[in-house]
Amino acid sequence: MGEIADPVQLKEEGNKHFQAGEIDKAIECYTKAIKFSKDKKALAVIYRNRSACFLKKENYNNAVSDATKAIDVDAADIKALYRRCQALEKLGKLDMAFKDVQRCATLEPKNKTFLETLRRLGAEIQLKLKTTFSTDSRVQNMFDILFADESDKEKQEKAANNLIVLAREDAGAERIFQNNGVPLLVQLIDTGKPDMILAAIRTLSGMCTGHRARATAVTHTVGISKLCSIMAVDNEEIVLATANMLQCVYDSLSGGDKRNYGKEEALVLDSSKDLKDILLALLEMITSKKVSGHGRDQALNLLSKNVPRKDKKNTDNTKALFTIDHGLKKILKVCGQVPDLPDQLPLTENTQLIASVLLNKVYDDLRLRSSFTTKLGSYINIHTSKFDPNDMDKNIHAINTLSGLLQGPFDVGNVLAGRQGVMEMMVALCGSEREVDQLVAVEALIHASTKTSKASFFISNGVTLLKDMYKKTKNEKIKIRALVGLCKLGSAGGDDYSMRQFAEGSTEKLAKQCRKWLCNPTLDVRTRKWAIEGLAYLTNDADVKDDFVDDEAAMRAMFELTQSKDKTILYAVACTLVNCTNSYDKKEIIPEMVQLAKFSKQHVPEQHPKDKKDFIVRRVKKILKAGVTSALTVMVKADNYVLTDQTKEMLARVFLALADDIKDRGTIVAQGGGKALIPLALEGTDKGKIKASHALAKIAAVSNPEIAFPGERIYEVVRPLVSLLNTERDGLENFEALLGLTNLAALNDKLRVKILKEKALPEIENYMFEEHDQIRQAATECMCNLVCCKEVQDRYLEDGNDKLKLLILLCGEDDVQLQRAAAGALAMLTAAQKKLAVKMTKVTGQWLEIIQRLCIHDNPEIQHRGLVTVFNMLDADEQLAKKLIECELLEILTFVAKLEDNPKKQDAINAARACLSRALDSGLIKPFSN
Repeated sequence: MGEIADPVQLKEEGNKHFQAGEIDKAIECYTKAIKFSKDKKALAVIYRNRSACFLKKENYNNAVSDATKAIDVDAADIKALYRRCQALEKLGKLDMAFKDVQRCATLEPKNKTFLETLRRLGAEIQLKLKTTFSTDSRVQNMFDILFADESDKEKQEKAANNLIVLAREDAGAERIFQNNGVPLLVQLIDTGKPDMILAAIRTLSGMCTGHRARATAVTHTVGISKLCSIMAVDNEEIVLATANMLQCVYDSLSGGDKRNYGKEEALVLDSSKDLKDILLALLEMITSKKVSGHGRDQALNLLSKNVPRKDKKNTDNTKALFTIDHGLKKILKVCGQVPDLPDQLPLTENTQLIASVLLNKVYDDLRLRSSFTTKLGSYINIHTSKFDPNDMDKNIHAINTLSGLLQGPFDVGNVLAGRQGVMEMMVALCGSEREVDQLVAVEALIHASTKTSKASFFISNGVTLLKDMYKKTKNEKIKIRALVGLCKLGSAGGDDYSMRQFAEGSTEKLAKQCRKWLCNPTLDVRTRKWAIEGLAYLTNDADVKDDFVDDEAAMRAMFELTQSKDKTILYAVACTLVNCTNSYDKKEIIPEMVQLAKFSKQHVPEQHPKDKKDFIVRRVKKILKAGVTSALTVMVKADNYVLTDQTKEMLARVFLALADDIKDRGTIVAQGGGKALIPLALEGTDKGKIKASHALAKIAAVSNPEIAFPGERIYEVVRPLVSLLNTERDGLENFEALLGLTNLAALNDKLRVKILKEKALPEIENYMFEEHDQIRQAATECMCNLVCCKEVQDRYLEDGNDKLKLLILLCGEDDVQLQRAAAGALAMLTAAQKKLAVKMTKVTGQWLEIIQRLCIHDNPEIQHRGLVTVFNMLDADEQLAKKLIECELLEILTFVAKLEDNPKKQDAINAARACLSRALDSGLIKPFSN
């Protein structure tokens, strides 16, 4: 049959759907009717009807548009006028809504709805005008207080905070903007007072967030160069606030702002020049001597956030190419800075790593990586081809740049390390009299030996150089670095016991030396960091792990270092903890394959005796006792650019290992571990997110979720747990996620709705069919808590599915816990929806037998749930009640009701009595003469 082309018939269809509450279908019919309708008046009616649909869908812009089309045909169309008034009010256009309802009231002066709306809108408009005028005067007043020289400090602080709060709301931001706010805020910045600058920057941030027109105006009034000069100051708080503001501006200009500006659109649409100017200004900052270390870090950071594509499906990588063309040499210059030399750029402990991360991200983003490598090659060539033993400063910069590359795009760094002249330069620096030369050379060797399989060129030459330096030098800083290089090279076999690089006992000696340095407070943080780097490699050896966890002082020293400003330590600490808890991925050793490998004379990995389960458990307990959870929570809060996805994954692995024993989970919660896991479960590598989600599930399964995840945090736990309900996850992950969700679903309706919104329901239903008893039981318990939700009840009411049948059959299973959960769900469903009590009898012939079994169950809880279901059935339908009373169920009810009161069985006894009472009231049974 072809498509109906009769507009009248389509309109009637639409009306039927609308009355049945099927709004989407109604819209579909009206839209087709509009397409085929030729009559102007009929068209107006269809538009008016579709406007009502859009009102129901809360699509107010479309509701206004359709109502207007109806009003254009008939200016006195009272229904269309009132619909437009309702939609305009929802859009906040009160004055226009007021005009529409005014016309309605003129046409029907006695209509109470119109008169009430007219009164209400009038009052709202008055209030809005009053607020607007008072906001204007408040804004002026705040600026007056801030600029007054004699004003008291407390008053100024309050005014500054009020401005910031006001700017965070759209209406407030607009008022500040309209009241000459931007030039006044610039004046505030020019006072040079740190607290004034902070207040002004934070206010500007609020004004620019999500509003392209204001963001454009701010960048043009304040100027990008001025904003960058503020970010260049040596005040960490101001630098961070300005970086945040520049990010807000960048987001608003690059399309993070979706609002419709109408006539203003043309003025703000093309932001590409401003965006390019911001990138250029940030690249300029990287090598400016006027910029503080913190400022440089944030400039690199902003580039890291905004240059690489967020989504690799997007083919546009012009920003990365632009950054390479205009800034590669600048980023490399930062990588090559040696703080110990005179006349260097101001840096922080983290600057070189942040620059390396940026290079790595840009390299990853470029499909045309060849252009990147070519440019780098020519840069390194310039330095190495003119190798000059007399100008060590030039050589040292080249080698330090190489260090940066080896921490960033390693493959590129490794290729360049093999270029002619590089090794000679290394040898020369290692043999130099100057300590700074030796330090730079050793660090480069360490970074080069990170990926032992790839850094083949350095390995062959590096060991000899490092051994020589370790023996000769008296300087602890160089000694420790040389040792770390040897540790790295020595741990190439990972945890394979048969691949030990050093002679028996050597690794323990090296580790002991590292622990000594770690605990030596007279050494600077950077040097002690290298001691942790050494341990990160040496703890591949199980003897070293065991010694380390027994040295509580060394562990505490390591945890304390995570709180220092040098956040480059975090990766090494995470590595060490992963090794000590054995939470890395282990290759499964299949005995048959081992025999086969031995037979074909291939290498067979061996497990160290101390890497067996009981040793790992002992180590975990020791690490927990030393306060690892508090250290991990501090590490998770580190800035994103230092806490790379790799580090996050390792922290998640450690958390999961710590949460393995149910007895330790309380300690983890008490030290803030529950909260710390949430960000790890939401962002990072896929593997890391799964590990963190599993650790969350373990905690949520056994703790009170309100204590483990206080406040609004509790709602953020739902998504990670739902992500584990997946056939690709293993059974334990499924099971513990279901237990966690059961716990959450028991708390309140808001959480239950959140679980449904995350689309967990179909997954939970699937697991109720699972063959694995424990998973099936956990899913049914979870469902038992979710059936309070109207949406879940509706799914059971729908025709054509076996959900209710499955629940009844689960009540007949032998597993007591499963029966208890299924009977609970059934009792709650039949109480909430009478239709379900009737539907029960139609889905399976076994219903009566199963219900009777529940009512005589020797578990009082299951018996109670069965009897409550019977009560609900008696209450639901007369015919059904008659059927129940005419079978042997009456004997069961009478027997239970006559039992003596007993606290253990009282709920069941009361329920049976309530059933008989209900039957009496319905006249189905006569009272006993007894």
